[in-house]
Amino acid sequence: MSISNADIAFVKDLFAGVGTLTTRKMFGGLAIYADGVIFALIDSTGALMLKAKGALAEELAAEGSQQFIHEGKGATRAAMPYWTLPCAAMDEPELACDWAQRSFLQNS
Repeated sequence: MSISNADIAFVKDLFAGVGTLTTRKMFGGLAIYADGVIFALIDSTGALMLKAKGALAEELAAEGSQQFIHEGKGATRAAMPYWTLPCAAMDEPELACDWAQRSFLQNS
């Protein structure tokens, strides 16, 4: 998947309440920053993910979020600290911003 201007506009609209947003295309996806801190990304498949660990990661898992697993060469797999944004938040900017702000605070 190639990140489009529409994808970037969607993310900026969805997370408008988080802070000053910037983005950077990388590794076939998009890194999403608030006030210079990475808190989310869109992976190469188009999944929108939040950076989370500990209790926040557990809450995301309880909402049905999936953890990003990096498939390396051979049989190498590595769990990364990114979790899909809950489906209910994809069309609800207030809910999306709540999750995003929690991720931002955890990572800043």
